[in-house]
Amino acid sequence: MKIDRQAGWLKGAEILPSPNYDDRPDEADITGIVIHNISLPPGQFGGGWIKDLFLNQLDADAHPYFTEIAHLKVSAHVLIRRDGSVQQFVPFHKRAWHAGVSCWEGRERCNDFTIGIEMEGDDETDFTEEQYIRLVEVSKTLLATYPLLTNDRITGHEHIAPGRKTDPGPHFDWQYFRQLLQT
Repeated sequence: MKIDRQAGWLKGAEILPSPNYDDRPDEADITGIVIHNISLPPGQFGGGWIKDLFLNQLDADAHPYFTEIAHLKVSAHVLIRRDGSVQQFVPFHKRAWHAGVSCWEGRERCNDFTIGIEMEGDDETDFTEEQYIRLVEVSKTLLATYPLLTNDRITGHEHIAPGRKTDPGPHFDWQYFRQLLQT
């Protein structure tokens, strides 16, 4: 994989530009990766609901849960589907709206300096081997492209918004991910 550094898009990803982003305070200040999980409706995988949420096209009448979230303006840089396919919604040098109220090592507003990667999943289900392989591939590409990123600058949403968020959750195998990242 490669990143078109000027455009901020990952070559090989399905590009689906979200309107939910803005400029970072400092485009060069990309110093962290935040891993999330998402499933829509909750606990269900497949379909286009996540894409629709990030593109502000979620049909509030399609599922009772959607009436609670259809108004949200959120995005991530990348979504890794259960089959390992990758969709990108926001260029990496722009600020995606993925972390919300957050703090990492004393720095608040984590959207300002992080890249958000959503894993299609939930707190109750193991992630797939294809997802781990693709996450490692995307992470290594980001590490090679953005010089301020390092292996120890990858964290979970639960770590930067404790008590508010639980993702990527207990079924995300951090040890396995970090082992793969070292190979």
